[in-house]
Amino acid sequence: MNNIARRFLPFLQWQSLLNRQTISQDLSAGLTGALLVLPQGAAYAMIAGLDPIFGLYTAIFAAAIAALFGSSWHLVSGPAAAISIIVASVTSQQTPFGAADYAATVFLLTLIVGVIQLLFGLLRLGFLVSFISHTVVLGFTAGAAIIIGLSQLKHVFGIAEFNLYQQFRTGFQGFEINNYTLLVATITIASAVIAKRIHKKSPYLLIGMILGSLANYLLDGVTQGVALVGALPEGIPSVTLPALNPELASNLIPGALAVALMGLIEAVSIAKSISLKSKQRLNANQEFVGQGLSNLIGSTLSCFVSSGSFTRSAANYDSGAQTPLAVIFASIFLASVVFFVPSLTAQLPLAAMGGVVMLIAWNLFDLQHIKETLHTSKSESVVLIVTFISTLAINLEFAIYIGVITSLILYLKRTSRPAVTQVSSAQLGGSRLVRNIERYQLKPCPQIQILRIDGSIFFAANDSIQTTIEQFMAHHPQLKQLIILGKGVNFIDPEGVKMLAGLIHLAESKEISVRLASFKGNVIDDLQRKGLLPLLGEERLSVHTSDAIKIMMNRRDMSVCEGCTIQCYNECKETPQCQYLS
Repeated sequence: MNNIARRFLPFLQWQSLLNRQTISQDLSAGLTGALLVLPQGAAYAMIAGLDPIFGLYTAIFAAAIAALFGSSWHLVSGPAAAISIIVASVTSQQTPFGAADYAATVFLLTLIVGVIQLLFGLLRLGFLVSFISHTVVLGFTAGAAIIIGLSQLKHVFGIAEFNLYQQFRTGFQGFEINNYTLLVATITIASAVIAKRIHKKSPYLLIGMILGSLANYLLDGVTQGVALVGALPEGIPSVTLPALNPELASNLIPGALAVALMGLIEAVSIAKSISLKSKQRLNANQEFVGQGLSNLIGSTLSCFVSSGSFTRSAANYDSGAQTPLAVIFASIFLASVVFFVPSLTAQLPLAAMGGVVMLIAWNLFDLQHIKETLHTSKSESVVLIVTFISTLAINLEFAIYIGVITSLILYLKRTSRPAVTQVSSAQLGGSRLVRNIERYQLKPCPQIQILRIDGSIFFAANDSIQTTIEQFMAHHPQLKQLIILGKGVNFIDPEGVKMLAGLIHLAESKEISVRLASFKGNVIDDLQRKGLLPLLGEERLSVHTSDAIKIMMNRRDMSVCEGCTIQCYNECKETPQCQYLS
């Protein structure tokens, strides 16, 4: 019973770690987290097309729920930049920005995302995250960063509606910048950058917002047309289930799936990266449950879709957090500000918020990893570029699908062409071992030749393997004995067995004997369980390569051996000192 409770209530697993010291460290980390999320929460809500208060609600309630029911002890969930831009993209396709029911549509989307993520966790589908490469996320976030940055130009320039494409078409005619607005945004960005350079762990975004607001006050920016965010609404949000509109919900589901997947990828990836430092073992399925509950319950508390935040999670760990209680403390500190000082944002200029969002967008560019990817892998570079371009040119949720599909296609392309290498025995370091004849410049036995397959033998790879081996037999007319090594084969599907059986039949029609050697025990056991082994003929199987060679030697043509100077194997009469392969 106790184990069941710990499984469904994971916070019971870390409550034993709580003592005066750990609580003190969590308290300190929580205060740092609250300072970090205060400007971020408001900024991310703006990116999603919502009032700032909804970002702060998400940073309070969704973050606390994810901390209690997730797996990681240091992951900080809540509003996130990339997720916010997808939320805006998906929602705006159904309800226009600024519409009276826009927020209601966002909350319905959040509810659907929560249900999807929770189902993934309960069905133990945590392994799905491994199919979505980091390169897809890298390309998507880089594209999203550009979109986020462009979306804030209207606040930075003080223009009601700003469309960069339209401005290019018109040659920027009628383009009038509010200099006071631009100055406030510039002061915000500059002061935040300087604060970060002076002290990396400082709440630089908050410092930038404060100094930007102060500059606006000293410049009397309000009278010069600088718009303000305004005071936050008073009171705690009521618990209300989002309005369930069946038609709207069905239209939101495709986008919600993309949002759900992106949220899970971000959360699990961040949790894994921090666990490498903390040495904590993670449970991806439990993390799915935590993220799902945070969005499902959060949707009833005026929260929009949340996920893991790398910045806040890293700061949480670096600040000495010992348990998820640090996130709970951060939520309490933030709630105290929101509920007791609602006028905090009354004098906050939209230009300052726009400047902060543009800094966040810039930080989304992981230039180091982008450069590494472009220089080290052609296939991953293709995935990165395709995802990036798709993010800019197509709806954001479909960009993720395109990136994932491209990644899987390139992976299948690699796995569908397993290496089929000709090998031979070589005297190396006192031992006789099987080695690649091209790499080691070896001469194979003209009668008994060996091919090694490195890769799984399945439906997509069958044609490549079959073509290579058939061509090999055609190019070696003296070949009488062929050994196929399976040391590098991890899996054979039924179609692969049929293909091998067909190759054996073809070889024997050419009077070539075939043996299968060194296949892994689990592969043979799997074929035996499925009743596929008789198709290959158990009499053709050898556990070791040396066993196959011994059998083949008994069938060799001695007239060919008499003129041979290669002397590959033990039975070669002029090299009795050689040892059998092992």
